[in-house]
Amino acid sequence: MRSPEPVEEAVGDEEAPGRDGTEGPPPAPGPPRRRFTWQQLTVLPAFLVALLLATWLWFQQADLDTISQNALSGGQVSRALWQHIELTVISTFFVLVIAIPLGILLTRMPLRRATPFAMAMANMGQATPAIGLLALLVIWLGTGEKAALIGIIVYAILPVLSNTIAGLKANDPTLLEAARGIGMSPVGVLAKVELPLAVPLILAGVRTALVLNVGTATLATFGGGGGLGVLITAGITNQRMPVLVLGSVLTIALALLVDWLASLAEVLLRPRGLEVGG
Repeated sequence: MRSPEPVEEAVGDEEAPGRDGTEGPPPAPGPPRRRFTWQQLTVLPAFLVALLLATWLWFQQADLDTISQNALSGGQVSRALWQHIELTVISTFFVLVIAIPLGILLTRMPLRRATPFAMAMANMGQATPAIGLLALLVIWLGTGEKAALIGIIVYAILPVLSNTIAGLKANDPTLLEAARGIGMSPVGVLAKVELPLAVPLILAGVRTALVLNVGTATLATFGGGGGLGVLITAGITNQRMPVLVLGSVLTIALALLVDWLASLAEVLLRPRGLEVGG
């Protein structure tokens, strides 16, 4: 007796390829990847709040004499803090405006030979002691915010410039050739391929420059530029520990806050295709 033919299990068209070999619909996308961990969002802000609270509590029980009270009264602390933030923001803006376009130009063929010279000049700017550079600028330009800003800018150009050049040079040549092969213009290749791939290194340089600017801005007081350095120098020259502590704590807190914000910006501005595990 003939055995019955095996019956093929019916498979829905939605789960298997069709008879003509076409694939079924793509799988549904998974949940979006989280960009930040709770530690990134909470640990440093909590530390800064604790640091500032502890400093405030210490000031409540500190014995402030007339000299200390005069150094901290009349809105001088808030004015010094605002001047410090202003110096940092303005100097960082000009660093970006100068260093990133210059880094792009130095990776183009007509100016590529000038890269070693430009890097040597940037290295000289950062190798020069900041206080000595500021003194020379004060002699040349006089006291005021202008000399302080130029000194901060010169001191912070190197990390952004070097990282921009390194990021653009690290791009895979085959990707650039493929972009040119599909008809993209040189500007299109730069804007849509080269710069997005170089973003992580450029942002790392910007983050370094921001922290450098916060620290260097404390020296602006020696050139009449203001900032939190006014409190620090007043505390040292008058030997008043509360004034010195307040200026130092605010400078440290501002540097940590700027570094934290820059770290969040690195994650947000990084192209999605370059995320780890993406």
